[in-house]
Amino acid sequence: MYHTTALLLANALYAYACPQHSNHKVSGALNKRQQTGEEFYVRPNDQQWAYDASYDWGSIDPEYELCQTGTQQSPIPLTLNQGLALTHRPTFDYAENITGNFYNWNYGAAFTLDHPEGEYTGLPTFTFEEGYGDSGRNETVYMTGWHIHSPADHTINGDRSRSELHYVHVDEEGHERVVLAILLDPSNDPSPFFSQLPDMVSFNETGTQIPTAMNLRLAFKEVGDLSEFWTYKGSLTSPPCAEGVRWYVGRQRLYTSTTQMKQILAVSRFAARQEQQVWEHEINV
Repeated sequence: MYHTTALLLANALYAYACPQHSNHKVSGALNKRQQTGEEFYVRPNDQQWAYDASYDWGSIDPEYELCQTGTQQSPIPLTLNQGLALTHRPTFDYAENITGNFYNWNYGAAFTLDHPEGEYTGLPTFTFEEGYGDSGRNETVYMTGWHIHSPADHTINGDRSRSELHYVHVDEEGHERVVLAILLDPSNDPSPFFSQLPDMVSFNETGTQIPTAMNLRLAFKEVGDLSEFWTYKGSLTSPPCAEGVRWYVGRQRLYTSTTQMKQILAVSRFAARQEQQVWEHEINV
């Protein structure tokens, strides 16, 4: 474990990988802050890289080469001229009351669902069609948690939202397979999804988590049940930039109140990778 001074310095200068949502065991009373003695997703052994220098990640470590050479890197710019998806429509099976740990992944609010170590098939499911025609098949993935990037990773017609909510789904072995992205912007009325959360955890409190029960489906209700979306073949948005991740980006934004958005941004650090050139992403195909 880093000494406190060294850890704070590292947090101030560098970004670390997106959360893998591995703090999956809930213990203690709901909505009560816990000091775990662990630093969630601040991994001292990782190579140090910065979000604001994401254009050059491939030069930092040979294991990050795909960040430079990959043909399906994320995020990418999206436009209405690309149309919206008519295939790969998802089916969700999310219970209304899910328990997990609410915390800060060092760059914003995050939540990890409670589940046994190494067991994912009991988690909420997301089923979609992958492949084409006779070769198409239904694939089911499992939601491990959500986290927020600020500002948004994806732009729509050149417009970038204040933040972006990522629902992360894995396969049976725990590999990241699908990310569902919902764009966040401020408006007048409070968001029911964010209203159900406890007080935000600061990026300076990465050893703090709050056991929480929440309704994951509220976010979908606020964006028209994801009836309109873009989908494409992409990657993780942090080193090593592994590909093989299917992205769903909702057209409709989730609107928060101004107060809620200020609370989200107050506990966020800059965490948006530079948009990548469209290449072999097969947008909406």
